[in-house]
Amino acid sequence: MSDPEANLRAAERVADLLDQHGVPAVVIGAVALAAYRYVRYTEDIDLGVDADLPCMRKLAAALREEGFTVELREPDGDDPLGGVIDVSGSFGLVQVVSFADRLPAAIRDALAGDDVRVSPGSNLRLVPLPQLVALKLYAGGSKSRADIVELLRRNREADLSPIRTACRRYRLRGLEAILRELHS
Repeated sequence: MSDPEANLRAAERVADLLDQHGVPAVVIGAVALAAYRYVRYTEDIDLGVDADLPCMRKLAAALREEGFTVELREPDGDDPLGGVIDVSGSFGLVQVVSFADRLPAAIRDALAGDDVRVSPGSNLRLVPLPQLVALKLYAGGSKSRADIVELLRRNREADLSPIRTACRRYRLRGLEAILRELHS
């Protein structure tokens, strides 16, 4: 089992290295869900980026040079992601997930949105709710759908208009069905 504090410090160091290479990141996945009041078990921290495969290769090499154990999983033609870098160590796991050539606008919009940090003084930037919902909708599957339902259930005060706008902008389908399920 990973050490949550050590994992957070490692994710902050990874985010610093990404930023030094011109690749800003946002926190996605279960840590982002928890920031929006939907806590579910996780042992890793996921960072979403917009980086093409050559850039992911350079980032993996830079992370190795910093002493991290790194595995780059390159995408194939059917992969919904643009590659994933697993950064591991005694701290646990940090995943750098690329949406380049797949859904880069969601990451770009997240970085252009509100600058909310995971905790005071942290360099880890939290994905805004509209992009988090969009990324979950893009991921597809019953688990992601259930995550969206629970996320919106726990954030009933959230303005749905920007969420709908984001999903339309990224040409994602299925949000309205989830909203009907939520309100039934």
